[in-house]
Amino acid sequence: MKDLIRRAETLIEALPYIQAFSGKTVVVKYGGHAMQDPVLEDGFARDIVLLATVGIHPIVVHGGGPQIGKVLGQLGIETRFHEGLRVTDERTMDVVEMVLMGLVNGNIVRRINTFGGNAVGLAGKDGNLIRARKMRLREPADAATVDLGQVGEIAEVRPGILTTLISRGFIPVVAPVGQGEDGKALNLNADHVAGRIAEVLKAEKLILLTDVDGVMDDGKRLLSSLSVGEAERLIQDGTIQGGMIPKIRCVIDAVKNGVEKTHIINGTLPHAVLLEIFTKGGVGTEVVKERA
Repeated sequence: MKDLIRRAETLIEALPYIQAFSGKTVVVKYGGHAMQDPVLEDGFARDIVLLATVGIHPIVVHGGGPQIGKVLGQLGIETRFHEGLRVTDERTMDVVEMVLMGLVNGNIVRRINTFGGNAVGLAGKDGNLIRARKMRLREPADAATVDLGQVGEIAEVRPGILTTLISRGFIPVVAPVGQGEDGKALNLNADHVAGRIAEVLKAEKLILLTDVDGVMDDGKRLLSSLSVGEAERLIQDGTIQGGMIPKIRCVIDAVKNGVEKTHIINGTLPHAVLLEIFTKGGVGTEVVKERA
């Protein structure tokens, strides 16, 4: 009986958050180890279904780098990276599309629908959602252009297909593949796709799932809340380093462009999305325009 009472109390504690976010859009970037553990995959799917059930409008944007690498290896296709970006020739792009739009996207949609959701899978190139342009990097030493192949950056997001799906009760699940000016598919960064979609829709929240607890200070303690200015200073003084820098820049841009709150959380924590949205302290790092 005590356990049942505690469960009821937990639901009551979450009620103010459910009321506050009902009818709002939440964009979740899903990737990392949370997308490779069947138990965590099921838990994530249940979380997304619960959000939709209580009137929140979730949009899932997913990655799939490890899955792409695995299939490339099975096919004997060499994987090359430049500054963390996968060099994507036509053959590699075929695999990227197959894995992201077929295997990964299909698996997420299937799991959400298994638990009672109404998920619909699509890619950034569907419905003119994402217009992209080919990314070109310049080496600082000689200003030579580095050709990354079919790697793109976002030129424009046209959210019509997303708003239509949401208005009809569907949960969009978006693969980060855009369409270039020449009509060719381009491989996009999933964090950037999630951030830009959140910006265009003026989402209430942008949540990036990672494999770490959030942003740490120089003593390796979790920073639960940062303003944009504080986050920028932590980049400048070297407290935020490595792979966390592009994630922080992504959420900073989102806040500056109209997203109410952004969060970086550990996706390997069971029900991390629910804990971040429906509890007072959350479980990761939130980045906001100004701290209260």
